[in-house]
Amino acid sequence: MNKSSNFLAGLLTGALAGTVLALLYAPDTGKNTRDKLSYRLGQYLDELNELIDQLKEEKEILVSEAKEKGDKVVLDAKNKAETLIHEAEELLHSIEKAKKG
Repeated sequence: MNKSSNFLAGLLTGALAGTVLALLYAPDTGKNTRDKLSYRLGQYLDELNELIDQLKEEKEILVSEAKEKGDKVVLDAKNKAETLIHEAEELLHSIEKAKKG
């Protein structure tokens, strides 16, 4: 998890705990307190689902970027290997030619 995700998760957890404590100690009827608590929990659940969706999107972006970079590294390595093979073949051909001549 990155810093912003940790911060958001901490903020959400702190807000939830603060809301629960405030509602439990507020002078109101039990039904009203439960209704408020249910409403707040519903809001926090929605926010949590949004955060999860954002994290999934970030993960997909990071995986895609990593795959692209990995593909580029493999392609570069393949090109360098082909160049080295070609140079080695030319060198071998030059050595064989020097032996004959």
